[in-house]
Amino acid sequence: MEDRVKPYIRMVENALEQARGQLSSLNENDKKLVELAELYLQDSKYYLEKKDYATALATVSYAEGLLDSLNLTGKIKIEWKREKPRKVLVAGTFDLLHPGHIRFFEETSKLGDLYVIVARDVNSERTKKRPVVVPEASRVYMVGSVRFVKKAVLGDEQDILKRVLEIKPDVIILGPDQGVDEAWLKKELAERGLPGVEVLRLSKRFNDLRPSSSREIIETVKKLFCGD
Repeated sequence: MEDRVKPYIRMVENALEQARGQLSSLNENDKKLVELAELYLQDSKYYLEKKDYATALATVSYAEGLLDSLNLTGKIKIEWKREKPRKVLVAGTFDLLHPGHIRFFEETSKLGDLYVIVARDVNSERTKKRPVVVPEASRVYMVGSVRFVKKAVLGDEQDILKRVLEIKPDVIILGPDQGVDEAWLKKELAERGLPGVEVLRLSKRFNDLRPSSSREIIETVKKLFCGD
């Protein structure tokens, strides 16, 4: 949430700077609205520093509302400069969706709008050397329904980078055991017209909630219902 509040504050700061340059055209009551917007903005920065992101978001929205009311009534002119959210991309099979997956989506979505490429059945079976439990149409539907995910799409059966080139992410996040070389990925994307993509790799899985893997679910089901 911090990464969402900071751009919001910067946008309102820019709008406030524009409003200050037009104070001479305002009456005393309208000047007080600009002053009040500045106080709300100061409050927002204070709560941001204290990591109280919900209150920071609320107070900066009050500042935005005051400035926008002056803008909409034609008393001042503000050009709102909204920062475009970064596109964050992750990929995987996400078979037997579990808390580890949700935590993965939750944490990576803090860096921007999260896009997820869901592996096709044939590709997953080739990599994992076993059939998938949940078919691709159901997997992409479930992943796309998670509130942290902006959009989920199925991968391409032939070209693993095709969807990446279509989405044009700013950041790609790899899992700790995902079999993709970071240097190769950056080089290949640059050669195919997508330079400058940041590639990060997680150091470990999110396993603070159980179960944290599809294998763990499968083994538990076998033990409980199959006598293994």
